[in-house]
Amino acid sequence: MKKVKITQVKSGIHRMLSQKQTLQALGLSMNKTVEHEVNPQIMGMIRKVIHLVTVEESK
Repeated sequence: MKKVKITQVKSGIHRMLSQKQTLQALGLSMNKTVEHEVNPQIMGMIRKVIHLVTVEESK
């Protein structure tokens, strides 16, 4: 299964509570990179906070 690397590049301060909770659920904090398998739930979470993170395909 494909994986993606997600890195938080912008702060969650002054964001809606749901966006903060999404960052926390993804396991992110500033400049931290996590790797998740691609599935509809993860992709939906990424779409919700795409303006705060960078996403790249993992090999």
